[in-house]
Amino acid sequence: MDSTFMEALADSLDREGIACVRFEFPYMVKRRADGRKRPPDRAPVLLEAFREVVAKVRSEQGQGCTLLVGGKSMGGRMASLLASEGAEGIDGVACYGYPFHPPGKMDRWRIGHFERLQCPLLVIQGTRDPFGKPAEIESVGAISGLTRLIWLEGGNHDFEPLKKQPETQEQLIESAAIETRRFVQECLLVR
Repeated sequence: MDSTFMEALADSLDREGIACVRFEFPYMVKRRADGRKRPPDRAPVLLEAFREVVAKVRSEQGQGCTLLVGGKSMGGRMASLLASEGAEGIDGVACYGYPFHPPGKMDRWRIGHFERLQCPLLVIQGTRDPFGKPAEIESVGAISGLTRLIWLEGGNHDFEPLKKQPETQEQLIESAAIETRRFVQECLLVR
């Protein structure tokens, strides 16, 4: 939750008027405690941790606030899975560097649950992201449940651009935050 990417994204979202609550999944809490790398927990554990955070935020903020869940990579995937289950109190989902498929494994798409979403879904993706590049996404056609897909030119999975590009990673992250604000204004606040 305190990676350079997440710090920059949270700061950029805050500048756009979107408050962030960051948390760590149980496996990361354990890693922080003992310093040992370990694989992510299985989806049920990850989703339960996410449910608990959503319930806490909703109880603290009340029903009047717009609650957008999301995350980077696997965190975004878990957010979209949680929303596809009809979790209470979720108004929208924002995914940054969504893992559409494992790199190089075009036979293992992770989008089947999108069609069950009952709220708007935003995905912001770098055009060089090995978890889903433009031509790969175009090859599957329209994706049911995906409200908006924004491409950050030249960005990789962490929105790092090519060295020859004039934009920096920080600028691409700022662009992601601006697009998230637009998404909230256009898709969530008009409800």
